[in-house]
Amino acid sequence: MDKVAMISGANRGIGLAIAGELQRRGYRLSLGVREPAALAGRFGDALLASYEAREPDAARAWVEATVARFGRIDVLVSNAGICRQIGFEDGTDALLDETLDINVKAPFRLVQAALPHLRRAGSARFVQIASLSGKRVRNGNVGYQMSKHATIALTHAVRRAGWDQGLRAVAVCPGFVNTEMAAGIADLPAEAMTQPEDIARLVANTIEMPDSASIAELLVNCRHEDLF
Repeated sequence: MDKVAMISGANRGIGLAIAGELQRRGYRLSLGVREPAALAGRFGDALLASYEAREPDAARAWVEATVARFGRIDVLVSNAGICRQIGFEDGTDALLDETLDINVKAPFRLVQAALPHLRRAGSARFVQIASLSGKRVRNGNVGYQMSKHATIALTHAVRRAGWDQGLRAVAVCPGFVNTEMAAGIADLPAEAMTQPEDIARLVANTIEMPDSASIAELLVNCRHEDLF
């Protein structure tokens, strides 16, 4: 039976690259995106679900639609996220709320809705696209770094919640990746950054590891730097 992978934020960047890589490896896809029409016809029989991360009911609706179409969920990739500048001097409640809603609450709600199906699948996988910003604090963007630390904690909680049923979870923590998000903040040329396709291959390889070789965190960087 073909395995089914749900991927959030698959309109562009890392999410789109992961969708392409998993399709090439034979997975059936359920893509939670803001603009489903933009991917029409691109991924065969993929479910293109309208997914707005800030909407409280969006995760459950997407999970239910996935199970109705495919009957199972084997992989959940929580990729949708934002990066807003939120420092002590310039941060606002509105920006912090938006960041925590999308980067923290939305992955929590996805896991909450999908967990029974992931447990039932046996040897299911959860992938959280986190960041090296979840492993250390290196600049003044307090809000973003808070949110990415939280997503790594969420990933470890998923490992505990589903371990006995074969569910394995990994937090993928990249540095600068050549995406629209990094374009405005990175001090590197695009070709020097990690490419989305590189992250996609790492994700695909990681989720295909056996239950007995579980990777909890995967740190990926395009340059040498201290973590702490």
